Amino acid sequence: MHGLVIRNTGSWYTVLADDGTTWEAKVKGNFRLRGIRSTNPVAIGDRVGFLPQPDGTALIADIEDRRNYVIRRATNLSKQSHILAANIDQCFLVVTLRSPETPVTFIDRFLASAEAYRIPVVIVFNKTDLLADPDDAAFLQGMTDLYTTVGYDCRAVSAQTGEGVESLRALLQGKITLLSGNSGVGKSTLINRLFPTLRLRTAEISDAYDTGKHTTTFSEMYPVENEADAPRSFIIDTPGIKGFGTFDMEPSEVGHYFKEIFRHAADCRFSNCTHTHEPGCAVLDAVHRHDISESRYHSYLSMLNDKDEDRYR
Repeated sequence: MHGLVIRNTGSWYTVLADDGTTWEAKVKGNFRLRGIRSTNPVAIGDRVGFLPQPDGTALIADIEDRRNYVIRRATNLSKQSHILAANIDQCFLVVTLRSPETPVTFIDRFLASAEAYRIPVVIVFNKTDLLADPDDAAFLQGMTDLYTTVGYDCRAVSAQTGEGVESLRALLQGKITLLSGNSGVGKSTLINRLFPTLRLRTAEISDAYDTGKHTTTFSEMYPVENEADAPRSFIIDTPGIKGFGTFDMEPSEVGHYFKEIFRHAADCRFSNCTHTHEPGCAVLDAVHRHDISESRYHSYLSMLNDKDEDRYR
């Protein structure tokens, strides 16, 4: 039988079979010996082949080829990577400018990793209801202008009040959408606002540390309402992550995944330019002219040079 992995609870996976039935499944014993260097050899969104067992469970025996995935460096040092989700059509990267403030480096690392697999990202600035101060409003406008100029769709919403949320609904139609972001940015609250019947668990932000608590323990894919005759839509809720350590990305490739750096790099004097010191570097010239933002360039340098990825995990 074949189906779609819609939930991961550690050692168990829920598979939605092609015939509409659901199965609680484990990975077949020898499956882990195939050199998959990941904390999760099976990911949400995987298409799998599985074998029903006499006790009503199933064994996952095969994974179909993935068309893409979002991957980050694993927190488990004995492994190499952790796949957030596979075979997705787009990501909603949920960020907040207050309570908590999402680091720009986190945003840029996530965007670069998604760009590596040509996965479109919509940046969703949540908690606009907390941005009452004029300086906060200017901060939001500045961030929106920055990433819109780079080439990303940016939406400002408040999952708490509902402001702007309806603008996201049309983007979900007929797609598999991954929601990701730091803990506490309101991913589950946003999903509940869009689809109240799901009733996902949420929690308050810690006043002492201005950080979120993990209310989503495991990744899960939910089928959601469609417009008439639209292809089936799914939304994937994932646990919040503190940082985003990039994985399996060669230094010479990093600039390819920053859209504006890649565009300007075509005019560099040297084809192997690192955009750090070389004469005739069009990227450095663009930074000096402010055609490339300093924050994005610093994120590029952090990915290019940082040997201690632990702080981004």
